Amino acid sequence: MQMTPTGKQLLLKAAAELGLNLETHIPQFSKLFELLTEVNQTTNLTAIRDEQGIILKHFVDSLTCLTYPGLLEAMSVIDVGTGAGFPGLPLAIVRPDTHFDLLDATKKKIEFVARAIQTLGLQNARALWGRSEELAHENVKRETYGAALSRAVSSLATVAELTLPLVRVGGFVLVQKGANVEQEIAGARGALRKLGGEIDQILRLELPVSKEARNLIILRKVAATPPAYPRKPGVPAKNPLS
Repeated sequence: MQMTPTGKQLLLKAAAELGLNLETHIPQFSKLFELLTEVNQTTNLTAIRDEQGIILKHFVDSLTCLTYPGLLEAMSVIDVGTGAGFPGLPLAIVRPDTHFDLLDATKKKIEFVARAIQTLGLQNARALWGRSEELAHENVKRETYGAALSRAVSSLATVAELTLPLVRVGGFVLVQKGANVEQEIAGARGALRKLGGEIDQILRLELPVSKEARNLIILRKVAATPPAYPRKPGVPAKNPLS
């Protein structure tokens, strides 16, 4: 299915509310939309299938990461648990000078991400199949990224354990969350101390057009993560640090 003229105008309007001009990027977003809707007919990549939902809740929601000024060009960024490529793919389209590694443990999803990267001609993105619990113990990846991203459905403590070990000291993790995060933040402070992180900022915003509440939680990496973390695959989600 191709993106309609109405959909393209919606994307332009919503991006403009974020201060972004996507005119030159519309062809790539259109290709991504077409590929996503095509593959999603036979492979369950995302439960969001309508045009407006894909544009606002996948494309535009991903681009809200750019409201944080610390996401700079020429950075090396890892998108942990990217799923069907969000937020990494839209960000890679808009930020061609920033390198994105898109990591997911579900093979069918990372195969789609790899196909999308090739179809869109993205020279600044790479698909990685695997688990962060294992990748973070590889010397060539541990504490090497300037930033990590996560559209988090897991608890903040779990996300912190899956991302902070991959980020260098001085770097940050940007966690995308919904409206209510105060209790979750309070419960994660002990985990952050153990992992070498701390809460740096909480940016509250509304998703353009729909006006749904969003929070961007910025975790600053202030000290090296102890070698014991992250724990074995599955443990951070089943038994979050306290």
